[in-house]
Amino acid sequence: MTSLQSPVRRTGHGRSRARSDADLRRDLATSRPLVPTATIGGAIAAGGPLLVCLAVAVVGWFLTDAGGEGSPSGALRVGAHGWLAAHGSTVAVEGIRITAIPLGLTLLCAWAVWRIGLRVGESVSGHGPDADRIADGERDWTVAIAAGLFAASYVVVGVVTSAVASTAASAPSSARLVLWSVLLAGGVGAPAIAFGSGRAAIWLPRVPASVRSIALAMRRILTAWVLLCLLALAAAFLSDFSTAANIVSQLHADAGAIALMTLLTAAVLPNAALFSSSYLLGPGFTVGAGTMVSPGAVVLGPLPMFPLLAALPDQGPTPWWAAWLMLLPVLVAAVVAARVQRDRPVLAWDQAAIRGCAGGIAAGVVLGILTAFAGGAVGPGRMNDVGPYTFDVLLHAITSFGVGGLVGGLVMCWWQRDGEARVSSGLGAVRARLPRRR
Repeated sequence: MTSLQSPVRRTGHGRSRARSDADLRRDLATSRPLVPTATIGGAIAAGGPLLVCLAVAVVGWFLTDAGGEGSPSGALRVGAHGWLAAHGSTVAVEGIRITAIPLGLTLLCAWAVWRIGLRVGESVSGHGPDADRIADGERDWTVAIAAGLFAASYVVVGVVTSAVASTAASAPSSARLVLWSVLLAGGVGAPAIAFGSGRAAIWLPRVPASVRSIALAMRRILTAWVLLCLLALAAAFLSDFSTAANIVSQLHADAGAIALMTLLTAAVLPNAALFSSSYLLGPGFTVGAGTMVSPGAVVLGPLPMFPLLAALPDQGPTPWWAAWLMLLPVLVAAVVAARVQRDRPVLAWDQAAIRGCAGGIAAGVVLGILTAFAGGAVGPGRMNDVGPYTFDVLLHAITSFGVGGLVGGLVMCWWQRDGEARVSSGLGAVRARLPRRR
């Protein structure tokens, strides 16, 4: 950030005076009061997605029955419960405890926290020591204080929302709400404030290059794997799109209900991607007690009338090629690790191996943690058990990504070393043919 740089000397010339005016405006924009700025930023980060959920709930109420049943306050309460569910707060619906988290809404909240956190960081970047003093080791508490106030304000909005929207029947979990709010505001908001204030640009170069390379490999492996899982999910859904259309027709849904169903599908799309990931990795998942969906076997029972479930494979024996899908995570990790090695070459065998393997293992650990939040209870009876086999997914992901990253990094390292050897031998041959000076 420019606010962390040394101040520019001012002169009496008009050109320098204009530059000084720009510097003054910049200083005013980056030196706003820290306490109110961070506090208001946290409230806006929490309130923005909340208002979106409330608006969607009210619009959906009008679209479904034109306000014939229920009340606006009931619709607002439904929207607030959706926002609370995105923060891990379990909600009871007609005596049934819903523990599944709509990760699509959670991602929306995380995006809002990141964007507002960046703006808060920019606004308070002028506080504390400048870049030279920070580089010299002077302590800077600007990010820590701003992140703490940001998180506290976010939690307060969540607690107030829970207190206003909760009823004796719904009884949302305040403890889980506070925990998830702290994780979002601290795990996403604090880095955003650090980047927005320019402190991250000073701190990150101090991290060892090997650690940054491993983090890059991990991020690229996860990104490529999620995209592949979404592609597989889309292919499975489109291959049996007639079933989804049949479900919609049986529900006698009008345009408004279809729009709400589409929004609900978008809210659980990350959950479905993690289900797809569990299937491609091998362990599979359950869609109710006593069921199993995996490349080796598919056992289903009665399912809810939800169009996205048309992506499930047919019950019975699986095709011969289904077992080969478990090679996909190894191939993805190998290709990504090879590309990282190509972009940031290291000719030492051990460094290439450690970077590829450690990046794959880290990606497997992160994927296992995310998978733990993909399932939960979504209904009564047998629908209390819906979700991937988390521990098995963790083991398969660590093994597949780790082996793939190791192989990809070593193969690309061998290619680069062999290419350098060929170039060196070619240069040696050319030099041998050149006439020597006497």
